[in-house]
Amino acid sequence: MALTYSAGSLVTARGREWVVLPESEPDLLVLRPLGGSDDDIAAVFPAFEEVKGAEFAPPEPSDLGDQRAAGLLRTALRIGFRSGAGPFRSLAGIAVEPRAYQLVPLLMALRQSTVRMLISDDVGIGKTIEAGLIASELLAQGEATGLAVLCSPALAEQWQQELRTKFGIDAELVLASTVSRLERNLDLGQSLFDKYPNVIISTDFIKSPRHRDDFVRHCPDLVVVDEAHTCVAADDASAGSQNQLRYELLRRVAEDTTRHLLLVTATPHSGKESAFRNLLGLVKPELAGVNLESEAGRKLLAQHFVARKRADVRQYLTKADGLDDDSLAQRTAFPSDRYFKDETYKLSSDYRSLLDDAIAYARERVREADGQGKREARIAWWSAIALLRSLVSSPRAAAQTLRTRSAAALAASAEEADRLGAPLTSDAADSDAMEGMDVAPGAETAEGDRRGRLAELAERAGQLEGPTQDLKLKALVKHLKALLADGYNPIVFCRYIPTAEYLAEQLGNRDGKRGPLGAKTVVASVTGTLSPQQRIERIEKLAEEAGEDAAARRVLISTDCLSEGVNLQHYFDAVIHYDLAWNPTRHDQREGRVDRYGQHRDQVRVITLYGEDNGIDGKVLEVLIKKHRQIKKDLGISVSVPDELSTGVTDAIVEWLLMRGREDEDALFSADAFKVSRARLDSDWHSAAERETTSRSLFAQRSVHPEEVAREITSIREALGGAGEIRSFVRESLSALNAVLREDGADFAAQVGGTPAGLRDALAQVVGPEAVEKDRPIPFRADPAVARGEAALVRTDPVVGALAAHVLNAALDAGVEGARPARRCGVITTEAVDTRTTLLLVRYRFHLTLPSRHGEKQLVAEDARLLAFEGSPKNAEWLPPERAIALLDATASENTDPFFGERTIARVLGRLPDTADFLSSYGDELASELDAAHRRVRAASGEIVRGLSVTAQKPADILGTYVYLPASAGENA
Repeated sequence: MALTYSAGSLVTARGREWVVLPESEPDLLVLRPLGGSDDDIAAVFPAFEEVKGAEFAPPEPSDLGDQRAAGLLRTALRIGFRSGAGPFRSLAGIAVEPRAYQLVPLLMALRQSTVRMLISDDVGIGKTIEAGLIASELLAQGEATGLAVLCSPALAEQWQQELRTKFGIDAELVLASTVSRLERNLDLGQSLFDKYPNVIISTDFIKSPRHRDDFVRHCPDLVVVDEAHTCVAADDASAGSQNQLRYELLRRVAEDTTRHLLLVTATPHSGKESAFRNLLGLVKPELAGVNLESEAGRKLLAQHFVARKRADVRQYLTKADGLDDDSLAQRTAFPSDRYFKDETYKLSSDYRSLLDDAIAYARERVREADGQGKREARIAWWSAIALLRSLVSSPRAAAQTLRTRSAAALAASAEEADRLGAPLTSDAADSDAMEGMDVAPGAETAEGDRRGRLAELAERAGQLEGPTQDLKLKALVKHLKALLADGYNPIVFCRYIPTAEYLAEQLGNRDGKRGPLGAKTVVASVTGTLSPQQRIERIEKLAEEAGEDAAARRVLISTDCLSEGVNLQHYFDAVIHYDLAWNPTRHDQREGRVDRYGQHRDQVRVITLYGEDNGIDGKVLEVLIKKHRQIKKDLGISVSVPDELSTGVTDAIVEWLLMRGREDEDALFSADAFKVSRARLDSDWHSAAERETTSRSLFAQRSVHPEEVAREITSIREALGGAGEIRSFVRESLSALNAVLREDGADFAAQVGGTPAGLRDALAQVVGPEAVEKDRPIPFRADPAVARGEAALVRTDPVVGALAAHVLNAALDAGVEGARPARRCGVITTEAVDTRTTLLLVRYRFHLTLPSRHGEKQLVAEDARLLAFEGSPKNAEWLPPERAIALLDATASENTDPFFGERTIARVLGRLPDTADFLSSYGDELASELDAAHRRVRAASGEIVRGLSVTAQKPADILGTYVYLPASAGENA
């Protein structure tokens, strides 16, 4: 049979009204309930079930609402839209409200027929959201049919959660631990990447030739690469490096010039110009060699590259950005600064004695190995570094290192010894293989008497546990108490798993015994022994145990398994570096977990503990950490120190310590070899900083002007509503539904125990049944970056969505029990009008045909408009849109007699068919505007807009009719 109903048509089936969706076929209708969500979509076979055309029923004259009814119904309707009428097809259906500046990469992407972007915004600005916006829009338009995200395995589950909860994209995890299960479901000869259109893949798993070739052959047409700087190598890098393998993978993926590719990284340079050029070459081959200092080169790069500091977007869409006024200005509340404090400690006499004996042992071992060949020398070197780093970390880490065989001891060559020893003892900035790197390294390489010496040292280390002998632990307790007293919730970063576990034991409340931080302080540890998902669960459990008591505090002890990717700003607001990293970029990564958008504190505190007399910490702090801070303070951005230079300095420190001991450590800075290493470090670091400064100014985002963003923001707000409208809707609706509201500064909280059962049931699914049953206050925040258990005053928040759905359903169904804040009609006597004025709330549906590389995409878009006229429907004098909207603010000046009101609205409703011609022509105007908006944002790519068409589905639905009478007008008004 032929398809009877076009996309957007209204039909009746199964006792309710539905909207026909574009996915329908001649013998199968795909339907969404009128006023329902995507979760309620159903399929109906017209051959077996009765389906009839339907028109939206008019309001009941007896069901009159008050002056708030029209505004509440309009907002509830718009919040429920899943495909709004703006120029973006995905924004109405996602569960995140992007900041205005986050639309810039999306606008840039829509101007390209094949999207190739390098998104390099600063840490904490929201690169994941920006990439997700582009991905969801390309999928919604049909420009992409599948998605692959390449990331480190530690971040895979977080990416999966972000895509599912914020963008409605379900993706399978393709990891070493999941691939066997996924492959069992494949048909004979079927590729994993054909079976699952959306995947999140471990970059290190897929880069091996065994898996790489299959992925390249069946790769989705949209690829997002997280931490992309780890996937390129400088021209002088070793051909066998991990970066080189990742680069070869991406080079082959990028060879398909029709594939969309988004590279995401906060550090595109990493101090190496050739690596940066290789990264650009993946985006567009011409960029690898173009003169970026020429106008033509900068113009080409500007089409594909966006890199902004926080200062660039903290205040956006203001007069300073070239706009006429600040009416659209948006302030993003990043923390203003980090407060740094370096705190020292000294070793106890027994700990100092142990360290001296360990240094003496390491010195003997290194000297002896130097005469045994290069392999033995490198094994001894890595064992010495492992021993020293674990000793300055904690007694627990030292004891384990002393009892564990060195990984480098298994090496067959000097090169293999370096490959095995370096990852466990150094802190390379460009390594994304963080998993397993927090285990305590081994130092044992010998047999017989020497093994006995190590066992004796390990026994002595074990006896130093506790604040009496471990004065570093004692110093930590002191600084933690100060932070907790000031209301902070700190995270303590360590290098090794044994240290983190040791600290958690020493600081926490155990077996009824109160810990040194107080009974109301909850302590937990997170290390690489937990899976990425278990780490998140451990953190959430810690927050839950701390509870809502204002005096309760939480302390998290973590290794660097949390230093990248995981967002901790909602739970913690201070960082203590218990162990110094030997690359300052790692410190910046740690601090960036809490110093980012969504952090409620204006200032994040950072305390760095360092040993005054252990021979290592003071030098690392002086030469590397403080230098990095100063460069960041001067430039406003972090500049990575090249790994080989950082390693050169730390090697010089260790070598000096082994040769001269701790007593002569002050002479290190005047030693010629150290001077050379430090001078080279300073020179190259400054050069990298200058290149970064130059690139930020030369390649500043200029392809999208703030005026263009402002225009699209206005378009979005017209279609979906703005922040002020949402705030008023939530407050008025909750008050009308008998919730108890309490002010909280600029925000408020609501107890919903007295609201209708239907709303309580809906909210319980969002905030949890316990919160509703115990009538706990639900905080509503103006800032969209909210913590768990809070609601954001944006249309995409699940709590706001549940409230809007209840208000809309109650308005459409007069039989709903309990209060009904919104009604479909009303008569208001007011001084805001001089003659009878009628306000209509009209819902329009549009059928969009979007051309794409995969054929035409059929979509339905929705819009809600307020239209007002003076006089009778037949002789209507239609008012401009701004006057119609102004009627929402009209207040009743006197009560309207119910009988008179019912009779008045009945007369108007009976004559509404006279408005049909105007509503139809207005729908055509809106269709033309929607068509123009789609063409505008895609104007730079002609092939994208050829074949685009937008038609209004008729008749439009009149959801609400509201009559405003002039004050003291009488019955004849």
